[in-house]
Amino acid sequence: MDDSTRQRISDLVNGNKVVLFMKGTRHFPQCGFSGAVVQMLNANKATYETVNVLADPAIREGIKEFASWPTIPQLYIGGEFVGGADIVRELHSKGELAAMIAKATAPQGS
Repeated sequence: MDDSTRQRISDLVNGNKVVLFMKGTRHFPQCGFSGAVVQMLNANKATYETVNVLADPAIREGIKEFASWPTIPQLYIGGEFVGGADIVRELHSKGELAAMIAKATAPQGS
């Protein structure tokens, strides 16, 4: 991945408290795994950004290298890689996803 793509991904990850790199958009997911993660984020009333990797081949390939994770979707909370659909599903079922989102999105100083 070139430096420009790495910087773009880093800016997205660090510039958003919760960001999902996915196939499609939150309103029109283009794969079942991406759609499932969107549903879990919505169920937790998360405020989050999405990045449609289908719209940008450099991001689509670069994000896999960025996290050393071979699949999409990829969820980042508080600048940290959380995982793909299976990991997010497990965290959600244990109630841990909600806690991670709450911690990352809490106002500063709380």
